[in-house]
Amino acid sequence: MCFSPVGDLVGGAVVVAIGVDACRHVKGRTENWAVATFPLLLGLHQIDETFVWWALQGHVPRDIGNVAMWIYLVFALVVLPSLVPCLLAIFEPSRRRRRRYAPFLLVGLVVSGVILEAMLVGHPDARLGAYHVAYSIGLQHGVLIIGLYIVATCGSLLVSGNRALVWFGVANVLAIIVLALLCADGFTSLWCFYAALVSGAIAVHLRWPSTPVAFSRASV
Repeated sequence: MCFSPVGDLVGGAVVVAIGVDACRHVKGRTENWAVATFPLLLGLHQIDETFVWWALQGHVPRDIGNVAMWIYLVFALVVLPSLVPCLLAIFEPSRRRRRRYAPFLLVGLVVSGVILEAMLVGHPDARLGAYHVAYSIGLQHGVLIIGLYIVATCGSLLVSGNRALVWFGVANVLAIIVLALLCADGFTSLWCFYAALVSGAIAVHLRWPSTPVAFSRASV
């Protein structure tokens, strides 16, 4: 199935359902809320992009599309770089392991600030691509900032004490490389769609009774 408003809507709805189910099975384990709620947020994020598609196609008013675009970009580019290391730190059972996320959080905060400033000063725009929505925010030094964005979001996964989350990070790094090579202007849209679907799979893996959450000894 190609990426489309239907793809965003159906994919987002499936991931939201997985996130809701994961939240229902946290069973008092406070640290697991971080992973349980993440696919829920990413699923809603993809549903929001459906309205961006529809506005660009003329199915809903342009003003609704602009609001949806801002929500999408703020979450994808401003919130996620700081949110990901925060959620992962909460999920870790060891204080020593949690401290490893401090550098990633610092990088994420810097990236969030720079991108937010670029969005407020510039004029974010969205247009239809072949199989994606292409976003433009007028970011200066884009290669450097996107590199730091990847460090904050994917790099923080690679230091997790949970093997499933490490593999999630590896899969995201590989996906970023492939998407950047295939479709640079659709990177934000395509990677967020991919991350939402994979995060749903991770949530299923972590909450399934027959697959207990396992941390490495280094996290103790």
